[in-house]
Amino acid sequence: MEATSGELSPAGWLLEQEARALLTRLNRVKPFALQETMVAAAAISQAAQTAIERHLMAGRNQVRLAILDFIRWLNSPAGIASRPAEAQKKFALLRLRFNASLTQFDIFSDALTQRSETETGIWLSGLDAAAADALKIAGNPFLAPPVICYLDRGHGAAIRRARTRLPGGEENPVAVIRVPRERMIGSGVASSLFHEVGHQAAALLDLIESMRPVLKEKQSGTPQQATAWGYWERCISEILADFWSVARLGITSTLGLMGVVALPGYFVFRLSLNDPHPVPWIRVKLSCAIGRGLFPHPQWDRLERLWESLYPPDELEPEKREILSLLEKTMPELVSLLVNHRPNKLRGLSLAAALETGQRQPARLSARLEEWRASPKRMKRAPPSLVFAVIGQARADGVISPEQESRSLRAMLKHWALQNVLDSSARCVSRDSQTSGGTAIKKRTDLI
Repeated sequence: MEATSGELSPAGWLLEQEARALLTRLNRVKPFALQETMVAAAAISQAAQTAIERHLMAGRNQVRLAILDFIRWLNSPAGIASRPAEAQKKFALLRLRFNASLTQFDIFSDALTQRSETETGIWLSGLDAAAADALKIAGNPFLAPPVICYLDRGHGAAIRRARTRLPGGEENPVAVIRVPRERMIGSGVASSLFHEVGHQAAALLDLIESMRPVLKEKQSGTPQQATAWGYWERCISEILADFWSVARLGITSTLGLMGVVALPGYFVFRLSLNDPHPVPWIRVKLSCAIGRGLFPHPQWDRLERLWESLYPPDELEPEKREILSLLEKTMPELVSLLVNHRPNKLRGLSLAAALETGQRQPARLSARLEEWRASPKRMKRAPPSLVFAVIGQARADGVISPEQESRSLRAMLKHWALQNVLDSSARCVSRDSQTSGGTAIKKRTDLI
């Protein structure tokens, strides 16, 4: 539609031209399905692709209609009679909506463009599968959103959670996880990835809301207890994400965390009572304590002593050492609360039970490795989160080298990416067969 000009003032004419220019630029934004080039194995899931395209298309249509409405208003008697400042105010708000729509497009574009890099795209598709698996828990208490991953610089991961607000106010249809490029490819990538998955899971289960009253109650004791438990309450979002990662990966998670926070000593001991992230020195010790609570084994004591040898607290000022000591003393009780916490959405199950941590005990992980060495097909049938846990445990035990770890994980990421393609094709065939009344073809789930 092309608007016609009436007796517009110079300001009205200028704003009409600017609005029409916005419309031409908006019309040049095409669906990703028409412009992203990638091999099939690198593609995001069909559910994620559909959710993103529908979301962005609806947003662009709303902005387009708003622009056309503005142009019609400018040419109406009310618009012609309006003051230039009033028309400019309407246009400024319209341009903000336009820019928000493009910002949303760019958010997903950043995550999808890398898929055209064949090897990187395949790895990312494999990470999508691993993240989706990390969200699965006993009882299926929530409908998990699609997850897509992309690489970026830096040493920490981040998530834009599904069902949070995007620029412009609309709800994000998928979870988008930024993975540090420097972690590709070793088992440590799962530590960062599953920590971010933990943030999404905590939101889906309302874990922060259900844990906060418990932690507030603990603050009613002595001033020292109030300080310690107040600190844990402020950090509970990051603590829950770390808990999820450890529960899924075992020692793989803690070793990966150490790789992220092993910075110069000033930063490792930097303590801010207002930072939602626990001070790195304490965060690693808490990860060991969580592991000890979920998977009793001497390895956690050994790893904790190693961490203390890398960053001895001997030269810290007395006040800081006192706070760190107080946090250490309350750790066992905090871990017990987490392990046994029963949020309403789990319908009576504890967090430890819902995450089926019995399957990730160190001895069982080591035994799995021997089984897989005897029969590699079993490894390819295992859930991605279990594969990362087993390989990370083997690396921690010194059973495999970093080179072997990287080769194995590259192969598994490729396998999971190909599996996504076969599963998606099988679902399409099954739907077509049901529609036509034919017999559905049994999908093949083993690539060996």
